Amino acid sequence: MAYDYDIVVIGGGPAGYAGAIRAAQLGKRVLCIERDKLGGICLNWGCIPTKALLTNAHLVEMINNHGKAFGWSGTSKWDFSQMINRSRTVAGNLNKGIEGLFKKYKVASKFGVAKVVAPNTVQIGDEKVTAENIVIATGVRARALPGAEFDGKTIITYKEAMSLTTQPKSMLIIGGGPIGLEFGYFYNAIGTKVTVIELLDRILPGEDEDISAALKNSLTKRGLEILTGSKTSKVEKTSNGIKATLDTPAGPKVVEADMMLVSIGVVGNVENLFADSVKVTIEKNHIKVNDKYETSVKGIYAVGDVNGPPWLAHVAHHEALCCIERICGHSDRKVDYSIIPGCTYTDPGVASVGLTEKQAKEKGHTVRIGKFPFVASGRAQAADETEGFVKLVFDAQYGELLGAHLIGSQATELIAELVMAKRLEATEEDIIHAMHPHPTFSEAVMEAAAQGMGESVHI
Repeated sequence: MAYDYDIVVIGGGPAGYAGAIRAAQLGKRVLCIERDKLGGICLNWGCIPTKALLTNAHLVEMINNHGKAFGWSGTSKWDFSQMINRSRTVAGNLNKGIEGLFKKYKVASKFGVAKVVAPNTVQIGDEKVTAENIVIATGVRARALPGAEFDGKTIITYKEAMSLTTQPKSMLIIGGGPIGLEFGYFYNAIGTKVTVIELLDRILPGEDEDISAALKNSLTKRGLEILTGSKTSKVEKTSNGIKATLDTPAGPKVVEADMMLVSIGVVGNVENLFADSVKVTIEKNHIKVNDKYETSVKGIYAVGDVNGPPWLAHVAHHEALCCIERICGHSDRKVDYSIIPGCTYTDPGVASVGLTEKQAKEKGHTVRIGKFPFVASGRAQAADETEGFVKLVFDAQYGELLGAHLIGSQATELIAELVMAKRLEATEEDIIHAMHPHPTFSEAVMEAAAQGMGESVHI
């Protein structure tokens, strides 16, 4: 059968556009269908514009909290609308960049809502196209809090949080994971009163316990109110915003705020994606796939967040490339899910890869911990960015790096070295003997490994 395309990719986010470009590089006729803007949520409403806002928050804090140390003695005035506008401009520039890449590699694109109406047929509006293979990369959206559905005004998602026309005086954030904390950090830094509610007993529950505790302490000192082990029992809309009744370890508590940002997880964008005759298996709002990203229907694949956790743009990107290369018969490489870096872009930032100390012990390892505080780093002192530390978890018998956990201003940049180290099965000696330039933040990685061996000369 002659198909219109070799591959149709549904979704233009980090998985979709990357997969479409890679397929075109490998000589395939490719169509990418996107219902909104190329780049998806990540580029337009998530990863990229939030980092523009967080950079703004960092700048505000550097001037307001550290300015005197650097000799600044003025007063600062900040324009909230300009902060928002700049973040939108950054997203817009990158969106145009993907359009340019599609033209460069001859990737066709269509905009509209796609539906797979047969194993090799996709409908976009009144048009139908055929393809030998279909790759689903439709991503996810925010999960609503039961009894407090989103209205886009007083009960909002991350999308509204980064495009508000006026700065709220107060905000209640439900969820102490990366998204909730990043927005909490941003709004607190620019003067909004922020309260964060987390159901579990600590924020960032997936991170090492030392890291979670250090970040909570830091954000609390900055003015955020963080209530762990807590949940909402009732949410009411008021003339001024919202009123939430909370169950906390200290008893019931009422919080009133201009608005409530809900960040308690995501659900896959799978509604009306397949005709009834296309029997793709969907479990818990996500598409079920095998280790080759094949769905239950031959010729239909799914990559990225729509598959389920971990919901990370870099994972989606690599899944798409692996999937496309397999379809094209180019390679059979796999994503190593044991070395996925996780990052939270607060200030101090948090980054990790591999096992936590607790997980390593539960797996039967006798561990050796190497730890180095940034306050002992000359480069951190020079930058007045001394908060945080590097914590490395090693197997005490063989010296293998099992996990790395960082909190500090450069944590999300430094983690890449440790991802590479983990991939190459590096040992303590490998890290210690790899000469790190002086003075840099990266020396803290070398020093942490040395501290674990009793060899650090700086602490």
